[in-house]
Amino acid sequence: MARDNMIVSLDIGSRKVAVIAGEVGRDGQIQVIGFGAVESAGIRKGNVIDIENTVRAIEASIEKAEQMSGREIDGGYVGITGLTVSSLNNRGVVAVSSSDQEIMPEDVERVLQAARVIALPHDRRIVHVIPRQYLVDGNENILDPIGMIGSRLEVETHIVTIVNAALQNIIKCCERAGFHPWELVLNGYASGEAVLYPAEKELGVVVVDMGGGTTDIALFEQGTLWYTAVLPIGGDYITSDLAVGLRTPLTQAEIIKKEHGGTLPALTSDSEFVDVPSVGGRDTFRVSKKMIASIIEPRVQEIINLVKNKLDSSGYPGLLPGGIVLTGGSALTHGIAELAVDLLEKPVRVGYPEGIGGLADVVHSPEYATGVGLLLYGARRQQVKEEHEDSLSMKAMFSKVKEWLQDLF
Repeated sequence: MARDNMIVSLDIGSRKVAVIAGEVGRDGQIQVIGFGAVESAGIRKGNVIDIENTVRAIEASIEKAEQMSGREIDGGYVGITGLTVSSLNNRGVVAVSSSDQEIMPEDVERVLQAARVIALPHDRRIVHVIPRQYLVDGNENILDPIGMIGSRLEVETHIVTIVNAALQNIIKCCERAGFHPWELVLNGYASGEAVLYPAEKELGVVVVDMGGGTTDIALFEQGTLWYTAVLPIGGDYITSDLAVGLRTPLTQAEIIKKEHGGTLPALTSDSEFVDVPSVGGRDTFRVSKKMIASIIEPRVQEIINLVKNKLDSSGYPGLLPGGIVLTGGSALTHGIAELAVDLLEKPVRVGYPEGIGGLADVVHSPEYATGVGLLLYGARRQQVKEEHEDSLSMKAMFSKVKEWLQDLF
């Protein structure tokens, strides 16, 4: 929402819906001014299963964020995920149009449009066309070709698509809640904006966003997105196993997972106990933290092994010196980074959202990485748009001066 320097993010998850409002300062930094999050049961594995429930959750989150910020919220950037998300790589080629062979923003737009020309099933829609690199007359690894001289412009892109019906259901929920989606952004891509350092993005790094219903994988190299995938399991998978193993309701299993869960039973004390409510309101019973960890560990191992399989099949030839960054709510599980190091044989850390000010402590948690990333993504998009508009204004001014001088002489 660039009209008043306010940017809003909406993260619609399987467990919760979160709205974050931020204001872009003169120094370009985002100051968080509003936040609202409520539990939701209208989304499963990234897909809408109950429109009314989802709409109510969005409305309630917006209301909380409005109360905190004192500002009206009517739209912003929306995160998307789900089993219907797919990706592929494609190349576009165009001839530079200007007579002096200087590459203009219009040429970049044309080559990106050329890259979009792919054979897609009729029920799929393109969400992102992300440049991996530009080539000018065969010269590779160009990040921004505008202003360069050449006759042939190429681009290698990473294209993300989603089934249109799933996308339209998300948009419908937003619109019915009075929230206009400015742009739809893949969750893993957004989370990378919040938890990665520039050096990691340049060297090669993977973000693993472990949400409730899905796990998003996003591989970055040379500062841009190289590969994406979505796994159909997340933290709810762990919660379900705890509920069955401990014979306790799902809501209690989720609380136990967050407050007492761990992934390293060998290092967990068997003399510390937790009171567990029984199903049906029967008496509580006690279990050791070691037993809880022994239930959680194999499920986390399964998720991490699926991540490893996806990365092995991605075709990525590099070594990933930046390692793996775990984020999302399930990344808070005690010992998960140590377990991932053993399984992935790469450096692993838990990523917390950075790069914001104001009420940053309210959202300084891996579970809000997507929401914060959407704010940072939106701020960067607005900056690029404003710089482009300024460039066009300067070009128009110089053109008028040139015409005026020609008229004089």
